[in-house]
Amino acid sequence: MSSILDELHRQMEIAAAAMDYEEARRLRDRINLMRGGAAPDGAAQADTSGLSRQQPGSMGLGTSRQNVTPPPGWTPPRKPDPMTKGRGNRPRGK
Repeated sequence: MSSILDELHRQMEIAAAAMDYEEARRLRDRINLMRGGAAPDGAAQADTSGLSRQQPGSMGLGTSRQNVTPPPGWTPPRKPDPMTKGRGNRPRGK
């Protein structure tokens, strides 16, 4: 398996040097699929043209929390009144 990956990596570098970036991208995606556990035949036949890569900073600076956009029409819930915290309608135990 490592010899196949080495050969694909060499072909990717040749394609990048020849400025054939589409072929280099296709080879890079094939290498990543194989490293992820895909069979060489399956990785060669996979269509990765619709995949989108995560953009730098899309997770926020120094955090693993995503920047989520709320759906249209969503309004945040009202915040509780801090003056009534702990004052429920239940009678307290004695």
